[in-house]
This record gives sequence, structure tokens and C-alpha cells, in this order.
Amino acid sequence: MTVESHLAGLDDTLTGLRAQAPRITRWGALLARVLLDGGRVLAAGNGGSAAEAQHLTAELVGRYRHDRAPFSALALCAETSSVTAIANDYGYDQVFARQVTAHARPGDIVVLLSTSGRSANLLEAAHAARLAGATVWALTGPVPNPLASLADDTLALPGDPCHVQEAQLVVVHALCEAFETALPAAFRRAS
Repeated sequence: MTVESHLAGLDDTLTGLRAQAPRITRWGALLARVLLDGGRVLAAGNGGSAAEAQHLTAELVGRYRHDRAPFSALALCAETSSVTAIANDYGYDQVFARQVTAHARPGDIVVLLSTSGRSANLLEAAHAARLAGATVWALTGPVPNPLASLADDTLALPGDPCHVQEAQLVVVHALCEAFETALPAAFRRAS
């Protein structure tokens, strides 16, 4: 594969992402309502998707474009002591589910990122989130996949896993843009 063919594949994935703009806008508005009401976001993924889960929570606790109050968001994959202890004691498929059970409350949002939609630990986390009464959003590659079928809403992207993962960063930023736009003006100050 050449650089040109890689970038052409990314173009196809980003074209699919453009069609998801209404969903991202809707998610941003719901995210603003949940977080303004004292809810939280829990996010998880494996590998590069773990990095994007951390990126999302960092933007919510810190800031994206505007200086504003911090909001409650936890990247479950970043809890290294919890991840390793749970994996050791319960198996790797439980590393996120146990944390979701501990932290998620009714009305919270659990964001699960996976290029395949087949990771056992994310499927278990989705089950745990549903039991907790949390809303599950999945960011996945092509459907059908098991995670999409478990989620309350799924943003599925076409393309190879590498292109889906690259586009997940764009999704994170677009979601933060939609979130901050949906905040009341009193919460937004230009930076």
C-alpha cells in the first residue's frame, strides 16, 4: 500500500463520517444536558481507541475550544492499577465492566470505542452500563458488529481499522465542538 492509497482510504472513511454530522450534533446536545445535570461520561477502548477515549475525557475535564468549567469524565482504560488488578483477578474481559459497575449511574453516558466492535471487554462494559441504567454510545467500524447491537446509539464508520481509528480523533473533536456549542452562553468564554 502506498501513502496515496492509504490517504484515499481515509477519504472514504471521512466521507462516511460527514454523513454522521447530525448524530454528532445530537450527541453533543445530549452530552451537554447530562453533564450540566451532574452526570458523567465514562469512556473506554483498547489500543489506539484507548488513546481516543482518554482524549475525549481530557477535553471534557479540561477544555476543547472554550475556557469553561470542568465536567466529570473518566477514561477507564487509563486506570492502570484497576485495569491490571481486575485483569489479574477476574480476567481481561472484565477490566471495563467492573469499573462501569462501580462508577456508572442512571443517566450517565458510557462511550465505547472499537474499530472492530468485537472486543470482549467492551461488550461486557456495554452489558454493565445497561444494567447501571447508563446510555451506551459506540464508535465502531463497519456494521453489523456485536458492540453496535448492544449500544443505545452507534456511530459506525466504513473502512479499514486504521482509517476508522484515524477518524475517531475527528469524531472526538467534532463531538466536543457540538458539546461546547450546546452549552448555555454563560458556560462558554472565548479563549
